[in-house]
Amino acid sequence: MNLLYAAFLGILQGATEFLPISSSGHLALAEAFFHIKEAGLTFDIALHMGTLVAILAYFRQDFYGMGLALAGKGQGEEALQQRRMFLYISLATIPAVIAGLLGEHAAETLLRGPLTVAFFLAAAGLFLWLAEKKGTHQRPFTAMTLKDALIIGFAQALALIPGVSRSGSTMTAGLFLGLNRSACARFSFLLSAPIVFGAGIYKLPKMLSQGLNQSEILFYLTGFFSSAISGYLVIALLMQFVRTKSLVVFAYYRFLLAAVVATALLLGYS
Repeated sequence: MNLLYAAFLGILQGATEFLPISSSGHLALAEAFFHIKEAGLTFDIALHMGTLVAILAYFRQDFYGMGLALAGKGQGEEALQQRRMFLYISLATIPAVIAGLLGEHAAETLLRGPLTVAFFLAAAGLFLWLAEKKGTHQRPFTAMTLKDALIIGFAQALALIPGVSRSGSTMTAGLFLGLNRSACARFSFLLSAPIVFGAGIYKLPKMLSQGLNQSEILFYLTGFFSSAISGYLVIALLMQFVRTKSLVVFAYYRFLLAAVVATALLLGYS
């Protein structure tokens, strides 16, 4: 296996997992137009674990605070807020888990065609654009309610469809609810941790049954570290970006990519 190929896929996963542009959609398009295939189940798990490490590393204080609060070691309003956030994340994860168990096969087979991906890229981009234009952007992270969390959780379930984007759907829902961009991004990333972890654990038994190819350990490690590093950098950059900038630029990127894909298909490229 080519290590540059592993690094490229790791960087692609780390970047598109957190930007609201759909990692699964980009992978489906790469498969269709450039014939870039997934490098196997073990490598896929390595990439997802890399993005999980990126989330845990960047938001280590949030997760540490939730751990202390759940252990009864925190005090006051901050500990109450941490316990509340743990509850919100837990409940908001349920819709995506159910959607994944029931619809994974359809998403991986019926919805991965380039034209379908282009449609959902544009459609989700339109909703992101509307959310940016219509949202009040006033409510901070501490103002989140259980209702907000559940609505964002149901939006996350839509990310099973290639082209929709997990971070895109959750941030779009948050914007429609009037949350500010920093709150939307922060909750979106915190919410991704159990989903990414669960996806890896869900695939682990199948990976173990297939066996681990010892000769490809370096290939897996390259993907893991490139995914973790690129993911961490993208999270840091995006959290800085949303403090002063609009997410509408990602909607425009989606429209452009969808148009390019549609044009390529009309011209017979695939």
